[in-house]
Amino acid sequence: AIRADAERMANERTRIELAAKENEMKRRQQEAELELNRKLSQAAEQVRTEESLKQRELVKQLEDQKKLIEEMKKKSEQGSMQLQGEVQELLLEDILKQTFPYDRLEEVGKGVRGADVIQRVLTPMGEICGTILFESKRTQNFSADWIEKLKTDQRSMGAELAVIVTTAMPKDMDRFGFREGVWICSFAEVKSVVMILRDGLIRVQQAMKSRENMGDKMQLLYDYLTGTEFRQQVEAIAEGFYAMKRGLDKERIAMEKIWKEREKQIEKVLLNTTRMYGSVRGIAGSAVGEVKALELGDEPEELSSAS
Repeated sequence: AIRADAERMANERTRIELAAKENEMKRRQQEAELELNRKLSQAAEQVRTEESLKQRELVKQLEDQKKLIEEMKKKSEQGSMQLQGEVQELLLEDILKQTFPYDRLEEVGKGVRGADVIQRVLTPMGEICGTILFESKRTQNFSADWIEKLKTDQRSMGAELAVIVTTAMPKDMDRFGFREGVWICSFAEVKSVVMILRDGLIRVQQAMKSRENMGDKMQLLYDYLTGTEFRQQVEAIAEGFYAMKRGLDKERIAMEKIWKEREKQIEKVLLNTTRMYGSVRGIAGSAVGEVKALELGDEPEELSSAS
């Protein structure tokens, strides 16, 4: 009995030890699984963080590229506008050189304060009788600041007259005119306007020679430019411009009317000819020679060769 009890107790201890070992193994397995899950979570979080950083880097790169493209576009547009302005300045110089070959033209250098072109008006004897400053503008809208700037340049250079040649006229001006001490005109008008201004400078020079003690040059020039003779010359040129424009408009309308009438006549002739041809072909059949120009899908050889 004592031996049986001892064996039972030994078996019980063995069972308890085995249970304890099994529990310990389960605990360690659970801890291992928890550790593995923790490491997997950390790894996943690290991956998500890295992906987020990469996405942010990509977004930033795209934004930087977008800004760079916009800056390049602005620089390109500014360069294009600057190039167009320079081309217009050269065109203005060519017009003045060809129209007034005996005057002295001076180009204002880049980055130097002043107008774009300076015209020294010379008398037939080669004497300088005045200076005209030109500012060339090629923009969509007229700016009133141009006037004050050109007047400042005019005073600093001692020029008698200043002209803004622009593609965009002031809203209340449909043609050339005098505004706050500065002449404003379009490219189409510049030649005629300068002719008048130049003539005024020469007349003042001649008047000063014959009347040296009767007022200064600026007063004589002002009197001439505000006088009846000058106004009549300006009105005559303006009327000439608008008469030419009205004539062109009338010619265009008349020609369009003539073209429309001829088009209707041609359509009528073709329609009647086609009907007659169809009737005859319907009666006589193939006995009537084929007219390719009147057959469906065909066109005259002249038209096909032209195309």
